[in-house]
Amino acid sequence: MHYNLIGMKKIVLSIATAGLLIACGSAPKTVELRQQVAVNLDLIDVKEDKVKVTITAPTLSESEIVYHIPKIIPGTYSSDDYGKMVENVKAFDAKGNELQVIVVDKNSWQIKDANRLKTLTYWVNDTYDNEKSMRFGEGIFSPAGTNIAAERNFMINQHGFIGYFEKKEALNYILSIKHPETLYGATALVDTDESKTNDIFIASRYNELVDNPIMYSKPDYTTFNVEGMDILFSVYSPTGKHTASALSPDIEKMIRAQKKFLGPINNNKKYAILLYLSDMEAADAKGFGALEHNSSTTVVFPELMGKEMLGKQLIDVVSHEFFHIVTPLGVHSKEIHDFDFNTPKMSQHLWMYEGITEYFANLFQVNQGLISEEAFLNRMREKIRNAKRYNDTMPFTEMSQNVLTPPYKDQYTNVYEKGALIGMCLDILIREKSNGERGVLDLMQKLTQEFGPSRPFNDVELFDRVTALTYPEIGEFLRTHVSGNTPIDYSIYFAKMGIGKGKIKKVANPLFNNNSPCITSNSDKQLLVRKGIELSPFMKSLGLKEEDIILSINNTPYSIETISAVMDTVQNWKDNESVTFTVKRNGNELVLNGKAIQSYTEIEGFTTIDATKSQLKESWLKR
Repeated sequence: MHYNLIGMKKIVLSIATAGLLIACGSAPKTVELRQQVAVNLDLIDVKEDKVKVTITAPTLSESEIVYHIPKIIPGTYSSDDYGKMVENVKAFDAKGNELQVIVVDKNSWQIKDANRLKTLTYWVNDTYDNEKSMRFGEGIFSPAGTNIAAERNFMINQHGFIGYFEKKEALNYILSIKHPETLYGATALVDTDESKTNDIFIASRYNELVDNPIMYSKPDYTTFNVEGMDILFSVYSPTGKHTASALSPDIEKMIRAQKKFLGPINNNKKYAILLYLSDMEAADAKGFGALEHNSSTTVVFPELMGKEMLGKQLIDVVSHEFFHIVTPLGVHSKEIHDFDFNTPKMSQHLWMYEGITEYFANLFQVNQGLISEEAFLNRMREKIRNAKRYNDTMPFTEMSQNVLTPPYKDQYTNVYEKGALIGMCLDILIREKSNGERGVLDLMQKLTQEFGPSRPFNDVELFDRVTALTYPEIGEFLRTHVSGNTPIDYSIYFAKMGIGKGKIKKVANPLFNNNSPCITSNSDKQLLVRKGIELSPFMKSLGLKEEDIILSINNTPYSIETISAVMDTVQNWKDNESVTFTVKRNGNELVLNGKAIQSYTEIEGFTTIDATKSQLKESWLKR
């Protein structure tokens, strides 16, 4: 989705080289006055898996200045030190003379004689081939990371390549990227260069630059329009197992449902979804998930996933990121709006930024008929169960404001559990008080109208504004359960919608029997059918036997390192779906063909217990 703006390149370049005529004796002399930061990335001449970055500095009056690469970026809530991937930083004046550069810390370099500075150069290594763990918080999160695979793929999360001069973040950025003709740069930014081997992108300030990732790869993308919003969906699959055209229907269906759910709350004109599929057999990305931006999302998943499971994961994960256009991208505090990438001050309101976003990502699916009411309630039940693993008396505002330091950082992922439940309880309360006419979506629409992307609110004033836009009971809930330390009794809120605890049926995993796993692993990390345990009906019907080594399922190889992908895949089989297992038994390789068999187990969950509340419940889940 590169739009060529005729003439814009010439205008930009004329501004970039604007000069002043100064009398010097009898001969006029042109002195260059640079009023922006110009950046060049060379994706052709890659050296030792590193990319060279050249910065043309603005005209500076300071005798010394600090150049920063971000320590932290919005949306990750962790200190990651992207500067550790940078090396060989050098500074030069207009004549090519080298200036002194002093390392300040992992992410900062002080440049002496800055008033003479013309260019800054350095080399950047990528993060994907250095990742060690899939666990969130252990290293740079892959969707926020970088990839350098010459001639094949470059994941350009800008903060991993480009920094800013201290107190110069508000300057315009002109980004020029030289790339192989065979690679396409997928992004929500506008390419103003018609060349097939060079792209030029303009950003009004550093925050906007960082907010727009670019993925270069062999062209594999689809575009479609949803109610005035242009969508670009680009896929990098190392082996070509997955394609944009095959996955696009799930994405389009999801975004159409989200836009319908949101109504007039969003007016984005374009949105890019950049999907990177990781090779689990190589040194590659290991942190799976997504990271939101104002007009795009970066997504990382393992390539070995089946199409159906990948499609389901895309709906769950990308829908969360897409809803971030509501908050914090649309409604946010000054801490978010003027984010400090190296010494950030964090906002109190992760309960809204992440919690309500996660709640919307689930609510819209039942609202738009993508999942059943039962499935939605099961998801909320799981969140209640998961939230119990965290400190239930720690005030959410306190955790949010101190999320970068212990013990608060260990509680961060509760924003996706209790944070979503806070959103649910607020929704139920507003529905009850308004007789079903309004909910938390109405609240977010009003906040968007009052504030919006360019008008941040004061952190300490949000609760008062929310209360004024809703009911006194909402303010009481926020002070008691969000800024206060009182745990929430969720049964009280479910009861308002006629819902209570009861026995429900749940589809059992085909590789489990009576809630016990029937597979384990051997010393080579291969999947192994357990010995001395009764196998599930499906495993018996397929002909699996104890101590069989499972080599592949439906021709996809798996190991204990990808066990989560195995469980996700088999959990979503349908009755009588064709299934093939390749196993090794007594040293011989066998292919076992059969049909999936669903079995069920009874669990305690939520169900309707008061039909008199059905109309209010319908307004909550369907309106």
